[in-house]
Amino acid sequence: MSRTTIILFFLMIILASSVFASPDGNFKATILIDAESGEVLDAYNEHKALPPASMVKMMTELIVLELVKSGELKIDDQITVSAKASRMGGSQVYLKHREVFPLIELLKALAIQSANDAAVALAEYTSGSTIAFVELMNQRARELGMNDTVFHSVHGLPPGSGQKSDLSSPYDMALLGKELSKYPEALEWAVSNNIPFRDGKFILTNPNPLVGKFRGLEGIKTGYTSRAGFCLTAAATQKGLRLISCVMGATTNKARGEETTRLLSRGFAMYTRVTLIALAGELMDIETKVSGGKITNTTLAYAEPLITGMRKDAVGEVELIHDLPNKIKAPLAKGAIVGTARAVLNGKILGEVDLVTSEEIEEGNWWEKLIHK
Repeated sequence: MSRTTIILFFLMIILASSVFASPDGNFKATILIDAESGEVLDAYNEHKALPPASMVKMMTELIVLELVKSGELKIDDQITVSAKASRMGGSQVYLKHREVFPLIELLKALAIQSANDAAVALAEYTSGSTIAFVELMNQRARELGMNDTVFHSVHGLPPGSGQKSDLSSPYDMALLGKELSKYPEALEWAVSNNIPFRDGKFILTNPNPLVGKFRGLEGIKTGYTSRAGFCLTAAATQKGLRLISCVMGATTNKARGEETTRLLSRGFAMYTRVTLIALAGELMDIETKVSGGKITNTTLAYAEPLITGMRKDAVGEVELIHDLPNKIKAPLAKGAIVGTARAVLNGKILGEVDLVTSEEIEEGNWWEKLIHK
């Protein structure tokens, strides 16, 4: 073995030890999940309730985007800034009382600049008041299974006198990031930087330390207060696999960036996506019996592709289990759902798709019904 080969070998060992290093105490809690299945890949105090700081704004953004999708709001709605919104401190875009902005511009200010004044303006426009909007946030959190979370604000700023602090956990923030990542515009804004606002008189800057530095990064949201420490919920996609991490309570901006890098790098090194069913309409390998039809057997099809994430060392252990009756009864239209196919690993369901008829199955005449029982 040459000297160069030996040096490269030891460099690889050092790099691997840094990527797979265990938590070093520069943060309070972390998690890494697969964005498709929600499977937890790495975790440390993942259910510890902590102040999430500006990561709260992910829920503000999600609710507004959902209302736009449903048609209740429009991206070009004109929003008039209230006196309350204009007085917000911390990170802001310096909205003035009675200024008017399109909803989409305030969403960009919220997502890129983490603007507290934009958060209040959006909440007030959506629900009439921040109090009513917070109720909506907590309701949506319960629907998403965010059981460690209680919201008291639309922005995540430290509570004032007589107010309570927002609380959440890495697990819940990852769930929220998973839901928000379904909106391509949210991911686009989350990695945008130096974007003009107010006709170019103000530039939106992104506080995420990994923007432009981690391959496949898709945001999502930073947070910082003296009590919360440095927080970051991040998403990244490599080779079709999207992972979401969350770091809470880091002692420095550098620490949250380094731990996020470690989590995502480890995930991409150990995890992969496996195609079990490539195309919608792909036929099963075996036939299914038909009762009471003109035919005695048919070949069922998979309604959708089935692509799932799993640890690379477990790829050969995943099973495709079919749940369907011994016979299907005619008549049935083409595309009728008759069963389910599930990807199962060590008893855990990783994903599932419907099994459907690949052809119309006509009811038989009296003689065919008699012999095709």
